[in-house]
Amino acid sequence: MHDILQNNYMQVVLRSVAVYFFIVIAIRIFGKKELAQLSVIDLVFILLISNAVQNAMVGPDTTLLGGLVAAGALFVTNYILKRVLFKNKNLNDILEGKAILLIYKGEVQQHNLDHAEITLEELEAAVREHGVQDIQKVDLALLEADGNISVISDDFQDRSTRPMAAMGRRRKHKLRGRVGPN
Repeated sequence: MHDILQNNYMQVVLRSVAVYFFIVIAIRIFGKKELAQLSVIDLVFILLISNAVQNAMVGPDTTLLGGLVAAGALFVTNYILKRVLFKNKNLNDILEGKAILLIYKGEVQQHNLDHAEITLEELEAAVREHGVQDIQKVDLALLEADGNISVISDDFQDRSTRPMAAMGRRRKHKLRGRVGPN
């Protein structure tokens, strides 16, 4: 009986690890853009995927211990994979990917946008989210390996630091004028 239990839990571990690697590879294949910008459709997809693979991981073992074994296997696998990726840059580049240049000195890199499947409208929205009105004022924009878009621009620094400093002076002035609670 004891051997059967251990064998059953070993199957849970192996199934969980297999599902883990399948999902890592599938996310890598289907694009990193989806990681940072989850839409309602993406959220529903993730919830359904997790439900779909649950039985594949635990099989007929729906006990608490079976679920804990599956979760433990996923945590250990994730920890080991992160350590391996930290030590092996080539494997990290394959699984995580590299940053993709989207804008360089105000020029949109259309080929890279097409490769990353990012529309010009999505790029313009990301640029505006970073406080820059015009793509031509962007020095550098990158689609990072984690799916976020980084934007570097002198325009952003000029507009974001000056008002904050002025706001800080106004706030100090208001605070000095207070005598007691309102």
